Amino acid sequence: MRLGVLDVGSNTVHLLVVDAHPGARPLPAYSHKAELRLAELLDEAGAISDAGVERLVATVHEALQVAEDKGVESVLPFATSAIREATNGEDVLRRVALETEVELQVLSGEDEARLTFLAARRWLGWSAGRLLVLDIGGGSLEVAYGLDEDPDVAVSLPLGAGRLTAGDLPGDPPEAEDVRTLRRRVRAEIAKVVSEFSRHGTPDRVVGTSKTFRQLARIAGAARSAEGLYVQRELTRKKLEEWVPRLAAMSAAERGTLPGVSEGRSRQLLAGALVAEAAMDLFGVEMLEICPWALREGVILRRLDHLP
Repeated sequence: MRLGVLDVGSNTVHLLVVDAHPGARPLPAYSHKAELRLAELLDEAGAISDAGVERLVATVHEALQVAEDKGVESVLPFATSAIREATNGEDVLRRVALETEVELQVLSGEDEARLTFLAARRWLGWSAGRLLVLDIGGGSLEVAYGLDEDPDVAVSLPLGAGRLTAGDLPGDPPEAEDVRTLRRRVRAEIAKVVSEFSRHGTPDRVVGTSKTFRQLARIAGAARSAEGLYVQRELTRKKLEEWVPRLAAMSAAERGTLPGVSEGRSRQLLAGALVAEAAMDLFGVEMLEICPWALREGVILRRLDHLP
């Protein structure tokens, strides 16, 4: 069957069209993205602005038209932290449902972590052993650990690259004191949950998912996306530590010239790098692998698991 996953995230609204059936890996057929950066469209009260809601509705309409054009049989719509944590999130959901007939399922942070873990487990297989999975989104950081398909522990922290950029790094390039302050805050937040994971033992493999980790790995020397999904890509803590001060000294435009860094994500890259560096340091990770599957694939796999 041809499925469409409509992911309303903190950075983008992404429609991923896949051909899938139980027992087989989902084959991507088409991808349609629109960058809204909802995490940056919150007012002082934490609500998504009227303009942001209008853009979201129009973008969902556009994605539905693309899904129809591509022959999608069923659309799986979900939303993550930007709508989950917006003070007017329920109003936004009602308006999207009223104007588009799409009822977005709002995933909890733990759901995000668990579904991303499922995708990484299926991609790497059972031989990967105990997995530690890190995912940096626009609104949150997800961390999960386990030996099976359902992780033993999964947490979500409000440390997304878009959220932190909008709230803590206003300058371009940012002030050095702002960077230091954010670095301290990020590390303090992550340190609160490290003990939940350490009691389960040392992971056999550590993987990073999401655009942020892919971009950081690319500027640190990993293979280009054009070389295919099956090329192993890695990010070492040593390389990342070398890049963080360089990114802090750059403007968003300068970061946008780096290999693999899109113009729309260049402003967020520093905040993402600070979160990645802190997570790798505090969890004792010297090197992680980049996994091409993440939350969207996890949603698809879970849907296929429950088909008759």
